[in-house]
Amino acid sequence: MARILIADDEPRIVSFIAKGLTAAGFTISAAEDGIRALDYASSGEFDLLILDIGMPRMDGFAVISALRSMRCTIPVIVLTARDSLQDTLAALDGGADDYMTKPFRFEELLSRIRLRLRDNPGFRGAPHPSNGDVTLDVDLRCAKVRGRTVQLSAREFAMARTFMENAGKLLTREQLLSHVWGYDFDGSSNVVDVYVGYLRNKLGPERFMTVRGAGYRFVALPGAPPQHASAG
Repeated sequence: MARILIADDEPRIVSFIAKGLTAAGFTISAAEDGIRALDYASSGEFDLLILDIGMPRMDGFAVISALRSMRCTIPVIVLTARDSLQDTLAALDGGADDYMTKPFRFEELLSRIRLRLRDNPGFRGAPHPSNGDVTLDVDLRCAKVRGRTVQLSAREFAMARTFMENAGKLLTREQLLSHVWGYDFDGSSNVVDVYVGYLRNKLGPERFMTVRGAGYRFVALPGAPPQHASAG
C-alpha cells in the first residue's frame, strides 16, 4: 500500500486526513514541524507528502526547496490556508506537484493523491492482500471471491483488509474501531456490528465468526494460498 506523510501542525487536520486515507487503504505517518517533515520525506520511506506551508521550525516553502535540492522526487501536495496567487506560484515554481487550499473536500484531496501516485514512476502500486479464497484489489477497492467481483465502500474495504491481515485472530470491537474509524470514534456506537453485517452479506456469513461478548474472527476458506501481511 502507498505510504503517505502528512506534515501539518494542526492535530485536528492531521486526524481528519489520516482517518480518511487509512479507510482508503493507505499507510499514514505524520510530522508536526518542517524539520521533521524534511527528515521523513527525504528518507525514501514514503510515496507522497501532504505539506502545510505554515509549519514551525521550517516553513513548507523551505521544505520543498530542500527536498528538490537533494534531488528527492517525492510528490508533494501543498495543503494550506494560504490562498494567494503569489503563494501558489511560489510553491509550484519551487517544486510542489499540486496546491490545495483549506478548507477542502476530502474527496478532492483523495483524487489528487491517486493522480500523483499514478504519475510517479517510483511508485510500484499497492499489493493485493489475499487470504483463502478472497483477494482485495486495492486500486479498484473491491474484493474477488472465487472469480466473483464484489464492490466495497471505503469503510467496508478497510474493515475487510483488517480482518484478512489478522485472519484467525480475535479482533475486538475497540480494535476494529481504532483501525477503521480512528481512536476517537464513539465507542458506544454499534457501527462495527453494522459493517460486519455488510461484509457478511457481500463476502459470505461463514467468513466472519462472532465471539460472544468479545468481538469477531475472520475465517479463511480454502482457496488461494494465504498471502496476508503481518499485523503490526
